[in-house]
Amino acid sequence: MRKIIVGEFISLDGVVEAPEQWHMAYASPEMFGVMWGLSDSCDTTLLGRVTYEGFAAAFAHAPADDPIAAKMNKNARVVVSRTLDELGWQNSTVLDGDLESGVAALKASEGGDILTTGSTSVVQALLRAGLVDELHLLVHPVTVGEGRRLFDGDAAASYTLDDATVLPQGVIHAVYRPVAA
Repeated sequence: MRKIIVGEFISLDGVVEAPEQWHMAYASPEMFGVMWGLSDSCDTTLLGRVTYEGFAAAFAHAPADDPIAAKMNKNARVVVSRTLDELGWQNSTVLDGDLESGVAALKASEGGDILTTGSTSVVQALLRAGLVDELHLLVHPVTVGEGRRLFDGDAAASYTLDDATVLPQGVIHAVYRPVAA
């Protein structure tokens, strides 16, 4: 069975919204190594509509020799959306129907692991449904104060810390696995 792997930039106060506004001061080659490593270990990226649209605008028509675009264009993309019916980014499909049953079917299908990044509403729904197999959190040493939080009013859950690495600039790459109830 394929795994759902979530990779998120997150502040000390749990904010995952708009990382482009607070995370770049903490970026390092090691952080990009973590991000690309996650992407390279998967063959599918599961995205919400807003994240998909932002990524598609940046990478769908980028030059083929752009190394970042090449990484972003490598995986198949599955988009969770009730409003999109045509996707302009090659190798992208819309997840039809119910999120929980659609993702469960995707996990049961043939292929490599599935990466989800950004897409806060999708990630929150996947966590609530017990469909996430690994959380890769890049915890930044900053408090943002406001914005959407990864865990916001959800039911209690337990996680096992599988690995933790301190990256330059004080960012911690923490890998968690849910504890079965």
